[in-house]
Amino acid sequence: MLISTNVFTKAIFTVTGKDMAVFIDQWVRTGGHAKFHLTSVFNRKRNTIELEIRQDATSQTGIRKYVGPLLVTLQELDGTFKHNLQIENTVVKSDITCHSKSRRNKKKKIPLCTGEEVDMDLSAMDDSPVLWIRLDPEMTLLRSVVIEQPDYQWQYQLRHERDVTAQTEAIYALERYPTPATRMALTDTIENEQCYYKVRCKAAHCLTKVANAMVANWSGPPAMLTIFRKFFGSFAAPHIIKQNSFQNFQHYFLQKNIPLAMSGLRNAHGICPKDVMRFLLELFKYNDNSKNRFSDNYYRAALVQALGNAITPVVSMAVQQGSSITADNLSADTKSILEEITRVLNLEKALPCYKYTVSVECLKVIRKMQRFGHLPSRSTIFKFYAEYGHYTDVRLAALECLVEFVKADGKMDDLRHVLDIVETDPDPGLRHKLALILVKNPPFKRAHRSKLDVPELVERIWGNINGMLSHDTRIRCDLVDLYYTLYGNRRPICIPLPELSGLMNLAKPDMKKLKGPIPRLAHSESAEPKKEPKASPCAVKVKEAPPEATPLDAVQARVKAELPTVADATMEEPAKQEFFSDNSVSLPGLGQTGPVGFEPGMFKKEEGDAHGAKKRKKDKKKHKHKHKHKHEHKHKKERVKKEGETASSTRDETTPSSTSSTPSPNPPGESMG
Repeated sequence: MLISTNVFTKAIFTVTGKDMAVFIDQWVRTGGHAKFHLTSVFNRKRNTIELEIRQDATSQTGIRKYVGPLLVTLQELDGTFKHNLQIENTVVKSDITCHSKSRRNKKKKIPLCTGEEVDMDLSAMDDSPVLWIRLDPEMTLLRSVVIEQPDYQWQYQLRHERDVTAQTEAIYALERYPTPATRMALTDTIENEQCYYKVRCKAAHCLTKVANAMVANWSGPPAMLTIFRKFFGSFAAPHIIKQNSFQNFQHYFLQKNIPLAMSGLRNAHGICPKDVMRFLLELFKYNDNSKNRFSDNYYRAALVQALGNAITPVVSMAVQQGSSITADNLSADTKSILEEITRVLNLEKALPCYKYTVSVECLKVIRKMQRFGHLPSRSTIFKFYAEYGHYTDVRLAALECLVEFVKADGKMDDLRHVLDIVETDPDPGLRHKLALILVKNPPFKRAHRSKLDVPELVERIWGNINGMLSHDTRIRCDLVDLYYTLYGNRRPICIPLPELSGLMNLAKPDMKKLKGPIPRLAHSESAEPKKEPKASPCAVKVKEAPPEATPLDAVQARVKAELPTVADATMEEPAKQEFFSDNSVSLPGLGQTGPVGFEPGMFKKEEGDAHGAKKRKKDKKKHKHKHKHKHEHKHKKERVKKEGETASSTRDETTPSSTSSTPSPNPPGESMG
């Protein structure tokens, strides 16, 4: 049955009579959580603990201010005491009176919150009667807590507090105090059969960090080696491991986690100690699961993982630049690890275990050895195990290594192979998980120049989002996340703008092939240009220019010689005068040669141009007036000429015919004048 928040609130009010509206508004409808920072100082004179609770991180994302009651628990020598504080401001100070007094030199059973009484060694205490402090121990609030108290209080809390959460908080806090007392407290926790097994495993990993910080002052065998042989070694020869028996689950998880924790140990040079490496290889050698009712595949996978954790870049010998990595270049420890991993991986093909867990860890270790330079970087083995037909977990492990390989080496062929699996693999679940792996570990970072950032990748992802994978919405959403991870909301760097795409496609001429200057084009003698057959863009023949350029004077002489012939051919017919006025002149430039090149002073402005322009305008008006009088005088002259011709024709009719053969010495016009 599904009910809404309002119905649930009303049901609570109906049954209990409590109004939960404020609680719902504060913790359900409002996001964020509180963050408290607690410090304490003991006042010996007043026998009080001065507590200070701060909420300084309210400006951070997801952190909100809390106002209300807060429970503080003090574990004192006389028992556990609870105090309720009212939190109203970001900084709250409170003085809490202690119920007991310090008795550092006395041993007495201390009552705990569970009612039991335990013996404690109080020699590490100071004058304060408080053993440890807890804030909101019942976890009634959504909060995170940071408590500052001395290391001995954390050690007491780890040893004697029965709350698993309190023990875990003490383990995380003791990482900051690498002291012999911390080492002893963690060792006692690992050996304590009454502790929760996860607390013991966390204590083993914490002891690794403490031992690495105390490497200069560490004495004795490596950390946890004695503990492991004490629990799982043979009685006659502790260095030989007993047959596997997983009847006790706490011992089983310790047997898995202690080798993992020991593989993280480092000496002063930053490499795994020889004793630890020998111990891990002996675990493979003496592993016997013949009489065990349970499978040891997870245990063997943990051992393979421990071998991988023991590998460091410092272990490998320096390989000369340019030389290939061979077995002779490897150190003895690295060679032993590689042989063991190869043996176990080949054994998996003959005797496969449940879910191929050992093969998965072997592939991860091989990739780690490639990353640290112990093996040549090749993706062949990962492509083989990523093929369809292998178990899904093995394929995912191989693909995860292949994606990491693509990011490190940046080979486009491997990236295409990964994308082919995302697009066409028959297993839809594997395609989805592979896309998530690409989102989590992208081939390159956003806005960083990479040789994998090419338009082909952009078009391929974009095409799959918009059409190619329309039948699988889950893969499309994964590819949208991948596209956003690689390129964000902006145009990819490898895709040019449309305005610049044309410029980028222009072919640049090869200047090395041009041995001489570009030849100057000569004027054609004929009016029509010669039609040459068009050549294809790929078969254009470029003739090389002569080594010596044509002199400028010869070019000018040839131009002057050719221009008059063109002018004579075009202006042989006389111009029709009726289309031209008496004062019209030919257009400037006809029959004249233009400038061949730049000449000094060709754009220089002559002096008196302004005065000449005004004079030409005045002469134009005068010429127009003169032309008008000339036109009237011309008509008058034609009329007089016509009258003279009429008079001469009349005189010819009256004159004898003999006189017509003798010309007159004067023209007719002059006789009339």
